[in-house]
Formats: sequence, structure tokens, C-alpha cells
Amino acid sequence: MSDRLLLFGGTFDPIHHGHLIAATTAAERVGASRIVLIPSGRPPHKPASGITAGEHRVAMCRAAVQGDERFNVCDFEVESPGASYTILTVRHYRKVHPPTRELLWLIGLDALRDLGSWREAAALVDLCTIVTAARPGYAAPDWDTLRPVFREEQLARLAANIVETPQVEIDATALRRRAAQGQSLRYFVPQAVEQYVREHRLYQTAAGE
Repeated sequence: MSDRLLLFGGTFDPIHHGHLIAATTAAERVGASRIVLIPSGRPPHKPASGITAGEHRVAMCRAAVQGDERFNVCDFEVESPGASYTILTVRHYRKVHPPTRELLWLIGLDALRDLGSWREAAALVDLCTIVTAARPGYAAPDWDTLRPVFREEQLARLAANIVETPQVEIDATALRRRAAQGQSLRYFVPQAVEQYVREHRLYQTAAGE
């Protein structure tokens, strides 16, 4: 069995089928046997007031993958004080897992283009394998924009770990708006997530409106 662990962070507000399809496909592409969903606590690039409480986002993630042994959900970032930085989360995972376990962190192509601006970005690339999910026919990033931050060997590893995943256009902002308008989330999110949103009356006012 593979000893590769794929970590997937995000606001997951709410988690939807696009997230789950990207994660499972990427895990298959890179040979990771387990996937960990990590709802972000306080993303440094997003206002905290516009994000649903972490306890709800963690609960929705757990509801989404209940019964699927490939998945786990981690509340490390939600329970940690201060802003959520990927480097801190990966360091936490590095401490609690054996050195033989390879840690991979899943991002999207837009995040790869901006990776040089992440906190301790070069150290992060050394500490884990960055896996980038890209839609079929993707355009590679401009590697020259990343050269001031990363060594050539790091850039080569980033390029080697871009994997194609199905194009699933589901937007979380649009889902929150649908919920606020009383429209169904069926087929956009797992049934258990739709039920959780309804029972807890989440998104009664669409975020950002």
C-alpha cells in the first residue's frame, strides 16, 4: 500500500463535488492511498467575517466523506490561533507522521501561479510535494515569475507534479447564493452536506452580498 498522504486545504464553504472529484482523481494520479481534507481556519487572503464558522465547515467535510475510508478530515487549522498558513500545517503533519511517509499538498493551477507569494514558499516545496490539479488542456504557468523564489530543482518538481483532473465548474459562492435564495443544492454537494446546510440554516444571507 502506498505511504503517500495527500493533504487538501481550502475554505470548503461549502465543500462540493468539484472538491471531491479533484481530490480523488489527483490521489489516483499520484498514488496516494489517503486524502485529508483540511478546512482553513483564518485564511490570510480572505476576511474572516465572510467565512462560515469553522465548526460548520469541518462538520460539512465530515458529512461529505462519511463512510469513505480514503478520506479523513483534520481540524488543525480551525483549532489553531492566528492566520492559517500552509507551511505551519505541513510542519504539524511532518511532526506527527513518520519520516518515511511522503506528504503531498494539493493546490489548483491558479494557486501554483501565485505560489511564490506564499509564506516560506521555498521551504514548503522542500517539506512536501506540491501536487497541482489542472483541467485538461491547461496552460502551464510562467515559470520565470517563480524563479526569484524557487531553485531550478524545485521548479522541476512542481512541473512534474501537475496532474489533469476533470473539469467540474462548481462555484462555492454561487452555492451560498442558491441557499440564500431557497434553491436546492442537490447534485452540487453530497446529500449529507445539503441536509446539514438546511438543518443549520447556513447561508441564509449569501456571503459577499
